[in-house]
Amino acid sequence: MAENIRVKNLYYMLSYAYQGLRESEFDRVAAEDFENIHDLFAALLVAGVARQLKSGLHRDYVREEASLSGVRGHVRLTESLQQQTLARMRLVCAYDEFTENSPPNQILKSTMLLLLRHGAVTVANKQQLRKLLLYFADVSELPLPAVRWNEIKYHRHQSAYRMLINICRLVADGLLLTNESGTYRLARWLNDEHMARLYERFVLSYYRKEHPKLNPRAAIIKWDLADGADSAYLPMLKSDITLTRGDRTLIIDTKWYTQTMQMNAQYGSITFRSQHLYQILAYVKNADTAATGNVAGVLLYAKTDEGVTPNHDVIIGGSRISLKTLDLWQRWSEIAGQLEALCFWLTPETVGPCGVGLG
Repeated sequence: MAENIRVKNLYYMLSYAYQGLRESEFDRVAAEDFENIHDLFAALLVAGVARQLKSGLHRDYVREEASLSGVRGHVRLTESLQQQTLARMRLVCAYDEFTENSPPNQILKSTMLLLLRHGAVTVANKQQLRKLLLYFADVSELPLPAVRWNEIKYHRHQSAYRMLINICRLVADGLLLTNESGTYRLARWLNDEHMARLYERFVLSYYRKEHPKLNPRAAIIKWDLADGADSAYLPMLKSDITLTRGDRTLIIDTKWYTQTMQMNAQYGSITFRSQHLYQILAYVKNADTAATGNVAGVLLYAKTDEGVTPNHDVIIGGSRISLKTLDLWQRWSEIAGQLEALCFWLTPETVGPCGVGLG
């Protein structure tokens, strides 16, 4: 049961991070309980790819190079000489082919095959994956570890493809492991790097969906410098989430760490992580240049199995700083309740979803 809740909560996080998962095609996924993360990703791809097939697989111009009996595109004279194709009355040509065999489709096919071959996927979802793969007969498989995810190009009106490729990246980049023999296997859960990115995106997307009037955004904070001061070498101050209502601002910085507290070896004591406090204080103080106290900060940690986790409110130099722990493996209603509680400082007079305090 605990694993079911964990996987279900991951789906909810994904549905906020990727709004396309709220489309009706994913209703079946939302209604299901999954025993493991592999089967969840398989179900998401089954629903998403099936929806895409209704309008046809994406086609794009892909650069090809081949030895041809006639001229097509641009002649590669140097390559023709090196390959001695002229003696056979052929030329090496480079040309653009409008084809389904494009990188996004190759990624989709390769990820579905990866889940089919190495994932703990139910028989029903394996059957669905096999049916969908029939439509990818003319699409090549590629080695997923070699994909340069940030270089993938999307055209306008391709939000559905972008979402599916993001799901593929979570599988291929966040779960894929390589054995010493070079064979693949899938981890039981996403690695910390991908969970940290998803956690940050989820919290921002939650407030954008549930509290758009608070203008949720990842904001650049200007350094409070004296006139004429050189800022060329100062690092950028960029919040994960900034919420604003009236003259009040709440800055939230999400933290995904295996250990949320730090041990002072010299004194044998447990303390908050000093660098995290310095960071949130820098955000708050530089955002509140008039020292009004109307800017507050929250360090929002994902819960670990430590005996002591942050759950404190302090006033430092007139600024409210909260260190909170969000338990992502509890019931979803309780997760939402914790997120709602954070915005109470912005809306203290509200009776309703935000009507609970930071403490």
